[in-house]
Amino acid sequence: MARALSDVIAPAHTALVTQECQNGVIGEQAVLPLLADAARKEMIPNVSRLVKAARAAGVSVIHCTAVRRADGKGSSTNARLFMAVRKSPVTLLPGSEAAQVVSEIGVEADDVVLSRLHGLGPMAGTDLDSVLRNLGVRTIVGVGVSVNVGMTNFAMDAVNLGYDFVLPRDAVAGVPEEYANAVIENTLSLITTLVRTEDVIEVWS
Repeated sequence: MARALSDVIAPAHTALVTQECQNGVIGEQAVLPLLADAARKEMIPNVSRLVKAARAAGVSVIHCTAVRRADGKGSSTNARLFMAVRKSPVTLLPGSEAAQVVSEIGVEADDVVLSRLHGLGPMAGTDLDSVLRNLGVRTIVGVGVSVNVGMTNFAMDAVNLGYDFVLPRDAVAGVPEEYANAVIENTLSLITTLVRTEDVIEVWS
């Protein structure tokens, strides 16, 4: 029997995790402009609503960002995506404006910010799993970019580690939009609980 969403995302054991919702990825000066354009349509406004609802409900909010040192030390080079980012004029330097969470979403004092130098997603080989377990989290509400790579990788890693993964489909983005929708329908629907932003806010309110 399917569990009620109110049980799955109960604030006591849930975290809202944003993935690469940062200026250098989905902001005006983005490494991947087409992805940034897609994110502005509904993803960014909906993530903004979700972080506000999470904070009000006592749900832990964690922002995961990707950064790259000026000398490239520690960053991945074993995929075309990494090399494209390396060649971009936008630099995701630690502490830079490009590394900061976009202002529409923002970071508040109780939020946790975790940065990574490597990899395709925020879970493998980072502090995220340990931080979530220390917070008593069993369910991740995952939002951000991209459905093409980062969010799909995130969901699979989380499920492999035993978490329930809830995906608000209107709070993620990918390109082209038709492809992102196909991934959600044919892959992510098999491993996550698909919802909409309103469904989550209704529970947390």
